[in-house]
Amino acid sequence: MAYDELLADRIRLVLKEKQVKYKEMKMMGGLTILVDGKMCVGIIKNNLMARVGPEYYEEALRQEGCKLMDFTKKPLKGYVYVEPHAIDMDDDLSKWIQLCLDYNPLAKASKKKK
Repeated sequence: MAYDELLADRIRLVLKEKQVKYKEMKMMGGLTILVDGKMCVGIIKNNLMARVGPEYYEEALRQEGCKLMDFTKKPLKGYVYVEPHAIDMDDDLSKWIQLCLDYNPLAKASKKKK
């Protein structure tokens, strides 16, 4: 399963503009961006995967082009997909990324594998 390389480049540009240090990992057939060792944003096919956290989750789902992240066939609370038409404009993509960055300090890191 490939992911949208153009979207990946756009995300990298936003993070560079915001002077955010990050790491990339290929996961779940897509691309995941880690900030401070925690999953922050990613790409699954051509959708943005946004970790907005449980506090903003319901409000996020009311936004245009936002839908449940049900990669595992059940919704992951705190994570949403944002469809391509909702992040067509750079300002919209930047807004979603900022929501993820705002939540990142509160997010729990995954346990490290030995």
